[in-house]
Amino acid sequence: MNSECKLKHLDFIQSVINRMASNSFLLKGWSVTLVAALFALAAKDSDKKYIVVAYFPVLVFWILDAYFLSQERHFRNLYDAVRAKKEDEIDFSMDAKPFVDSRTGWIASFFSKTLLVFYASVVLLMIFVMYFVA
Repeated sequence: MNSECKLKHLDFIQSVINRMASNSFLLKGWSVTLVAALFALAAKDSDKKYIVVAYFPVLVFWILDAYFLSQERHFRNLYDAVRAKKEDEIDFSMDAKPFVDSRTGWIASFFSKTLLVFYASVVLLMIFVMYFVA
């Protein structure tokens, strides 16, 4: 095997990492869009129920985002392992299960700084709007 195989394998893994990051970005966009739409409905009808309803999708998006982040972390660890391998050890495995640990798991990702700041901000904004604006 030559270094082209190693580079191709790293390319495969990087494309999965990019897809997970893209999914995460889209979830954040949908979350903001949905909350804004429900705020608009609440303001139009002067009904706080629309804001309360928004908590459920925000939680679902947060959970999905944490899943994608945990998968992205697993594949980053796989990338590092493949990067360190010799060319003759490349087997094109895309199995990231050996890289699951407490730091890359779903719960750790759910409470990661980036997701916590984003989704906690959305929830705090919803609480503010529900009690002080609507």
